[in-house]
Amino acid sequence: MDADMLVTGGSGFVGSHLVRRLLERDHRVRATVRSTANAAKVRPLWEMQEAFPGRLELFEADLLAPGSFDKAMNGCRTVFHVASPFLTPERIKDGQRDVVDPALLGTRNVLASMARTPSVERLVFTSTVGAIFGDYADVHAMEGQVLSEKYVNTTSTVENNPYHYAKTLAERTAWEAEAAQDRWRMVSVNPGLVLGPSLTPASQSGSLFLLDELFKGYFFYGAPDFAFTTADVRDVADAHIAAALNPVAKGRYIVAAETMTSFGDIARIVRTRHPRNLRLPRTALPHWPVRMLGPAFGLTQDYISRHLGIRFRVDNSRSVRELGLTYRPIEETILDHYEAWRHRRRIRR
Repeated sequence: MDADMLVTGGSGFVGSHLVRRLLERDHRVRATVRSTANAAKVRPLWEMQEAFPGRLELFEADLLAPGSFDKAMNGCRTVFHVASPFLTPERIKDGQRDVVDPALLGTRNVLASMARTPSVERLVFTSTVGAIFGDYADVHAMEGQVLSEKYVNTTSTVENNPYHYAKTLAERTAWEAEAAQDRWRMVSVNPGLVLGPSLTPASQSGSLFLLDELFKGYFFYGAPDFAFTTADVRDVADAHIAAALNPVAKGRYIVAAETMTSFGDIARIVRTRHPRNLRLPRTALPHWPVRMLGPAFGLTQDYISRHLGIRFRVDNSRSVRELGLTYRPIEETILDHYEAWRHRRRIRR
């Protein structure tokens, strides 16, 4: 059996799926969580400990505390740095404090622990397509208006799209650390909006929040013309494992479907199974009410003009060719996401 693998942010949306899939493949896993006392978040990991006896160890670690990851990392060969807050724009009060500091300082603390841990040979870094572009409009300046790994986000700032800015800084910091030494190698996984069934009922992931609004009926009067690059959480987890185990894996990998998925597409897919659901929009909303009402929902006119109605194609060929990914159909992802969402709502009631 291989040396232990460390997953930071093991109780998160992506992290919990990654831990589970590593255990299913007979790996020994260590996972960090912010607090082992948070039963709602950690229970799925406790259940994995019961299902895979002696194979999963949990450690407490704080992204903002230096040395926090040393104990968990000791003896590990592979580090998956997944932990990072993902908040949608309207939920960010202070970009620096809420998003940039945890992403950047957390990455620096993990890198410092790696520098002190001679067993580490590979870092798989969870980034995002947001480290490639800032706004959708940026992609229209790319060759063929196609999103590919060779670009880096240069337009986001702490004020304008702090999440993309934070992930861009964090990924660049990790690449700089890799270049400054020759013991460990890094691979970056850059997923689109991560969707699919959540294993943790308490996940705060922004991707879950976004669809939450759609499913609750906030857009029943019509779907605004926003679309997303999407990735199934299980495909994202598999991409991480392939990036760790495949010796030819190097550089960055976009993990996202080739075509974007809109609010309208999502509503249509869910209605194939729930045709009488009145909360879901049946029509598209014209652009003008979105421009008029957007600011009331925390969307600036600048954001609206650089995202509304914009579509582009995604070049995911590296992930297929080098990581061996076979992408799930978007219908499966959306329906599984929706059923998990309904299940969580029933539990809360």
